[in-house]
Amino acid sequence: MIGLMSSIIPEASSSAANIDALIELIIVIVGAWLIAAEVVLFYFIFKYRRKEGVKAEYITGEKHHEMKWIHIPHNLVLAFDVVIIVFAIMVWYDVKQVQPPADETVRVIGQQWSWRFVHPGLDKILDTADDVETVDEFHVKIDTTYHFQLQSIDVLHSFSIPAFRLKQDAIPGRTITGWFRPTRLGEYDFQCAEICGIGHGIMQSKLIVETAEDHEKWLKAHQPQIASAAPAAPVAAAEPASHSAPPVQPVAAEPAAAESAAVQTAPN
Repeated sequence: MIGLMSSIIPEASSSAANIDALIELIIVIVGAWLIAAEVVLFYFIFKYRRKEGVKAEYITGEKHHEMKWIHIPHNLVLAFDVVIIVFAIMVWYDVKQVQPPADETVRVIGQQWSWRFVHPGLDKILDTADDVETVDEFHVKIDTTYHFQLQSIDVLHSFSIPAFRLKQDAIPGRTITGWFRPTRLGEYDFQCAEICGIGHGIMQSKLIVETAEDHEKWLKAHQPQIASAAPAAPVAAAEPASHSAPPVQPVAAEPAAAESAAVQTAPN
C-alpha cells in the first residue's frame, strides 16, 4: 500500500510524503473495516437464509448477547478514529502550523480566470523594481523553501497543486501565507479547485520546478523586459537663473479709476 499515491501522482514537495502516508493509513483502516463488514454481512446472509420448516425470527437487539454485536464494533471503530485523528493532527501541524524560514517569498494572485505570479528578481526581495510577473506559469527552484502570499482580487479561488499536495483557498480582501519546498524537477499542471464562475474549467496553470542555475537564467532573461516595460519619465533639468521669467510689469490704471483717484485727492 505504501507508495500508492505517489504511483498515481508524483511527489514533488517535502510535505507530499507525509500527506500520502496519512491518506494511505486511512485507506488501510477504512478498507479493512469495509472488507470485514462485507464478509460478516454475506456470512449471515448465507447462514440465515430461508430454510424449509424454519420460521423467521424478529430480533429487537435489546438482549445483552445481541448488543455486543453493536458495542464491540462501535468501540473498535472509535479507537481507529482516534488513531486517524492523532496522525492527521501531526501532519496538519507540520504542514500548516509550522512555517520554516523562507529562502524566497512569492505572491500568488487569483482572478477570473487565471493565476498571476510575482517572483522576486535577482535581489531575492519582493516588491522591488526587478520583480518578474507571469500569468499561468509558475517558476520555482528545487530544494528552496518558499513562502507564498495568496490573494484574490474578485471571488473565491482555490490554489491547488496536486504534485505538492497543496491546496489553499484564496479569499478576497485577505492575504493568506503558506509554504512549500519543491523536491523534484519537472513540469506539473495545477488548477483552481473552487468553482469561481463560467471560466472555472479553463483556470489552469503550469508549475515549472527547475535548478537554481536554470531559474537564474530565466530571471535574467526576463529582467530587461520588465525593466523596459515602464521606463521612468525624464526629469526636466532646472533652468539657470539667467533664464528666469521676466518681472511682471505694472499695469496702467484704467481712465475711470484714475479720474476717481484725482477727485479723492483734489483740495476742497
